[in-house]
Amino acid sequence: MQESSDNTPADRCLVIVPAYNEAGSVAQVVNDLREHFRGADVLVVDDGSTDGTHAAVPSHALVLRLPFNLGIGGAVQAGYRYAYLHGYEIAFQIDGDGQHPAEEAHKLIDALNTSGADMVIGSRFLSEDPNYTPPAARAAGIGVVRAFVNALTGLPMTDCTSGFRACNRGVIRAFARWYPEDYPEPEVILLLHRAGFKIKETPVTMRERTAGRTSIPFLKGVFYILKVGFALLLDLSRSPWPNKKANTS
Repeated sequence: MQESSDNTPADRCLVIVPAYNEAGSVAQVVNDLREHFRGADVLVVDDGSTDGTHAAVPSHALVLRLPFNLGIGGAVQAGYRYAYLHGYEIAFQIDGDGQHPAEEAHKLIDALNTSGADMVIGSRFLSEDPNYTPPAARAAGIGVVRAFVNALTGLPMTDCTSGFRACNRGVIRAFARWYPEDYPEPEVILLLHRAGFKIKETPVTMRERTAGRTSIPFLKGVFYILKVGFALLLDLSRSPWPNKKANTS
């Protein structure tokens, strides 16, 4: 895929915005995408929100309303299934809470174009932006998860929990068929790596969320780390995509 100078993707690109109770931020996210990422279609996946998130989405975006809350894994997979069934060549994932600036999207697309990677992850820890510092407890949790992923894959990943991602048709197809539940970002790195896909990180800036609250509150942090670690170990024996990378049509 090539990208023009006005940040308009030349191939069909779908931006997937998973959102759960993000009525206070989703409109700004969608409008920023329209301004900075022209030419891409935007799909907001409303994951059973109870705050009217779907009604806050601007009319120029698509909305997929799930009848009840599936969690981040189910919401994101719904977006990838939509992308696969409608023939999109590129899928771009961005959170609905405003932490991922739309003007940074071109960095991931550029890296996807030039690196030969199948999926590119935006890393806040490769950036030298002094305006974003995650809370100490969250940074420590990310560090533990990063150590798990790096030990199991041998990849020098820095931001395994980032939901700011772009991927090609092969990964879209894989995710449409199977995707981890709960907090899947670290798991798919290991699973894609084992299936022969190439993963790359690129530096991006991030912001504090503009509204709502995190899906991983402090008191659940320790349980989350233990759960992810156990899931990663199970993933060593799992083959969710039996055809692996070779069959990517």
